[in-house]
This record gives sequence, structure tokens and C-alpha cells, in this order.
Amino acid sequence: MSDRWQTGPSRPPRNRVVVTGLGMVSALGLDVESSWRRMKEGRSGTRLTPIPEVKDLPPSTTAWVDWNPADHMDRRDARRISRATQFAWAATQEAMRDAGLDLEREDRTGMGIEISSAFGGWDLVEDQTQILYDRGYKRVNPIQYLAALISGTPTFIGMRLGVTGLVNSPVSACATGISAVGEGARRIQEGEADLVLAGGSDGYITPMTITMFRRLGAMSSESDRPETACAPFSGNRTGMIIGEGAGVVVLESLAHAQARGARILAEFGGYALRLDPHDFTMPDPEGRAAARAMREAMRASALAPDQINWIVAHGTATIANDRMETRAIRRALGEWADQCPVTGLKGMLGHAMGGAGAHNVVAMVKAIQEGVIPPTINYQCPDAECDLDYVPNAARRHPVAAAMGNGIGMGGQTASVILRRYEP
Repeated sequence: MSDRWQTGPSRPPRNRVVVTGLGMVSALGLDVESSWRRMKEGRSGTRLTPIPEVKDLPPSTTAWVDWNPADHMDRRDARRISRATQFAWAATQEAMRDAGLDLEREDRTGMGIEISSAFGGWDLVEDQTQILYDRGYKRVNPIQYLAALISGTPTFIGMRLGVTGLVNSPVSACATGISAVGEGARRIQEGEADLVLAGGSDGYITPMTITMFRRLGAMSSESDRPETACAPFSGNRTGMIIGEGAGVVVLESLAHAQARGARILAEFGGYALRLDPHDFTMPDPEGRAAARAMREAMRASALAPDQINWIVAHGTATIANDRMETRAIRRALGEWADQCPVTGLKGMLGHAMGGAGAHNVVAMVKAIQEGVIPPTINYQCPDAECDLDYVPNAARRHPVAAAMGNGIGMGGQTASVILRRYEP
């Protein structure tokens, strides 16, 4: 496929897919309302996270979630599941409440789950590995290793809800949250499910992950002012900040939502997942794969570039990613790129890996509902190679009929999803 905008018919989906509920856990709040309000205010969730037990590791800034699992679930469950699964379970429960779902009235054979993470139960693996070396073979809890499986998150949720339909955990690195929502919508489009809980979660802030990203040189070393350490697209940016959290949406076929009298928040447009084979850690500087994903998502949505009103960027605040994504947006949108506002949320939320794309999707739905787009915070000075409208530092009143969210994963997996205002 060339880099030109492609026109032409696409196969109509079997079912229209709508969003009827939202759930979120983030460094800004433990629910959608508080997270979204603080996003609009341009608040930072990044803070200093000392790891004194690791020799020579300086204090690092992260966007960790202030979390007591006992406030959100049974204590026995909390002890047996990963932090990622805890976040996902809390976000799922909120999304179901928001959607007004009564599972006693649902056919759970027609209900699906597409919830995943990039790191899974990394926290459990590190804890049990430390026990193995410090206390010996017989003190290791094998159940903890099983709970660390990425598939452990959707299966735990499915078991607790009594779901007997499809349960899956699509993994695409940092694009996981986007691809999980996209794949969940496809299940409904193709008639495999009437209702899908979809999203992403990660709880991976551990001594090893902080060390890994510091050693890779991808993570900002700013610790004097942790609240400004992550500055997507700004000329003074110094790298990403790792974060954590979850986002879950309730997706339904339009017919199913109407039959139960659900409140419809937005409609699914289209989705695409592509691979950038340039390098495992460094993206193609020209952003060709990311542009293809955006164009294919627009084509699947039957939308032209000038019908996209807002883009929630991947925006890691690394030099390479932000320049690449800027070029990719220009390739995909052409002249409209200068007119379309772009927000990088990671200055506020950090990079929640599997949860990042799901956070983007929740923000897209809220912006469609309210006509407000949150800012890219910590933007101090331009980068000549990042020359779009990044909504610097203050939220903006802006009608959003269609929004696009991007996820760009280490290893090259790149996804884009489009949501639009529901029109009967």
C-alpha cells in the first residue's frame, strides 16, 4: 500500500458497536470521574519513587497508583492476583456499574472479555523470584506464578462474573489497550458476542522495570521536579515516565444496547493493527507503519482525514517516538494534520503500558460526550520536528464527533482506533 490516503469501499460490518460503560484506574484517580477531572485540569500524576533496596539506583519518577486492594475486592482474591489484575477488576466493576449491566439478565454465553496487559504479573514474578533466592525452593508459592500469566487477568474476571463466552488477552506491547478494544469490537461486529468487556491494565512499577528502562535510556532521569518530568512533544523533553493503571469499556452491539435500554456514550468506528519492522526498540523515523494503521482505521470507519476532530497520541516524550508520531500523523492526515489537535496524556498519567491505550480510549469517549479535550502538559518550548497543535498546558473546548487513539509498542506493534459520536 502506498503512503497516499486510500479511498474505496470497505466491507460493511455485520453489527454496529457502541460504548455503554467506562471504568478507569490511574495515577490521577481510582475511577473515571476523578481521573478525567484531573486530566482536564492538567494535573500531573508523576511523583518520586525511591527504591532504596537496589544498590546504585537513584530515586526515579514514576506515575504509580496509590492503591489499597482491600478497598476494592475480597482480601483473599487480592492476595492471589497480580496488581494488573486488581486494577482491571476494579475498572471492570466500575464500567459495568456505569453501563447499568445486570448480569442476571444477560446470556453469559454471548458475553466476552478482551482485557490484557503488556507485563502481566511482573510484580508477582519479582516477589517470588526474590523469595526463591532469599528463602529457598520450598517457600515459593507456585500459584503466584500462575497468577502472573497475562491470561490470568481476563480469566479471573470471567470466573468472577460467570462468563462462559469468549475470554481472550491480546498482547501488543504498549499498543495492547488499543488492540484489546479493537479486537473486542470486531468480535461483536462479526457476531461472536453481543457484549464485550474490553481494555488494558498494567501494574509493573518494580525495581527491575525501573532499572530496565533507566538502563535503556528511555526513562527520564528528572527527579528534582517529578511533576514536570514527562513532557510529550516539548523541545525540552527528556524521556518517558513509567506509570500504571487500567481502563475498561463496555462494548455492545447496537441491537443489544437498545434492547436493554442502555445509555449509549459513543460508537466504535474502526481499528487497525500493523507492524513496524524497522527495529525492536527504535521506530522507523518516518512513521510509515503508524501512518498505515491510522489510515486503515479511518478507512474502516468510512471517515476522511478532515472528519477526525482529535487525536490522542501515544506520545511517550522520548525524542524518537514523538518525532516519528508527528511524521506519521502528517502522512495519515495530510493537510488536515495542521488543523487537528493532538494530545499526549502521558505527562499526566505516565506510560501505563497495557493500560495506556485503554486510558486513551476512556478519554476519547469523555471528550465526545463533553466537547472538551485535555491538554498536553509540561509543554515549554517547541521542537522543530514536532510541529502540530498539541493543546499545550490547558484544556480546550472543542467539539469532537470523531476521535482517534494511537498505541505504538516496543517491538513495532502499532494500533489505531477511532470512536465517533453515536447517531441513531
